[in-house]
Amino acid sequence: MNIHEYQAKEILSKNGVSIPNGGIAYNPEEAIKRAKELGGSLWVVKAQIHSGARGKAGGIIVCKSEQEVSDAATKLIGKTLVTHQTGPDGKTVERVYIEEGTDIKKEFYLGFVLDRSSESIMVIASSEGGMSIEEIAEENPDSIIKTKIEAAVGMQPYQARQISFALGLESKAVNQCAQAILGAYKAFSTSDSTMVEINPLVLTNDEKVLALDCKMSFDDNALYRHSELDELRDKSQEDPKETYAADRGLNYIPLDGDIGNIINGAGLAMASMDMIQLAGGQPANFLDVGGGATPEKFVKAFKLISGDPNVRVILINIFAGINRCDWVAQGIVDALNQITIEQPLVIRLAGTNVDQGIKILKDSKIEYTEAFSLEDAANKAVEALNNLGN
Repeated sequence: MNIHEYQAKEILSKNGVSIPNGGIAYNPEEAIKRAKELGGSLWVVKAQIHSGARGKAGGIIVCKSEQEVSDAATKLIGKTLVTHQTGPDGKTVERVYIEEGTDIKKEFYLGFVLDRSSESIMVIASSEGGMSIEEIAEENPDSIIKTKIEAAVGMQPYQARQISFALGLESKAVNQCAQAILGAYKAFSTSDSTMVEINPLVLTNDEKVLALDCKMSFDDNALYRHSELDELRDKSQEDPKETYAADRGLNYIPLDGDIGNIINGAGLAMASMDMIQLAGGQPANFLDVGGGATPEKFVKAFKLISGDPNVRVILINIFAGINRCDWVAQGIVDALNQITIEQPLVIRLAGTNVDQGIKILKDSKIEYTEAFSLEDAANKAVEALNNLGN
């Protein structure tokens, strides 16, 4: 799950990271009100969408008067911003963040991610802030500083100071930077976050260290431990199909192909997508209905997959261990009695009570192609697609 910049900054602030003052606005009148509350003569109006590179897309506007703040809010609210992270469809701006202007002396990059290869938390920092980490790696790889943090031990103050010195900060600002790094680490580690990216972290002309922008994402499977984070979810920024699936207990990721998948178990789903590609096809999605899939879940899965205009064939691949093939088969039959699908259907069942499951499917008279192995299922799905022609 992703959250907006202003929400991420609130989390950082609660953990001891200094941020500029700001406020959220949903219309130009609120934008002017926020500017007046902040005072001063320089403000930044920032589009709030779940994407980086907003500045390059025109989503960040520096304003020198309240009228300019109003004009910027009018321009941004309701606009669709397209960045290299949003895809060609972009994301619609429904709110803007009004922030006091900052007198910047130097910009830095600071990020925290999970490094699965070393089973640790990786801190990535650079003296070249304001650019994406991909740009930094390409243009100035020597500026990247990497520090591994053992999760069982946690980040130590000396590590934060080492990073601060490596960024080229002088002693006066080192302690502030170290405090920001430790605060960002605390925000990351206590919220089951998968990423915290502060870009840029800035040093101001009066020697203050501030988080000028921030992105955070969280492990969806851990949100039950953080009800306060789940409330920050903005469904308008998510793929509608992914939102539909998540709200119904389905693990779903859309892809670019035309063979839809309904599968139980993430490992089997990954293997099925690989086999489809080996057979010459392209999967349209990753969809895991889970080990205890009920008939109700199959109805929801069929509605999701069959309603995708890109899906031309549907493959159901079930290996029943926790579940039973007769339960799964009955779920498929019940689902197809409730909704009508136009796509050819390929079904492979294996595991507990497979013979009973196959009998239920055959007795139901539903139209489908039976597959007998993972490879056979992928081949028959691609064959069904080819038979449709263009």
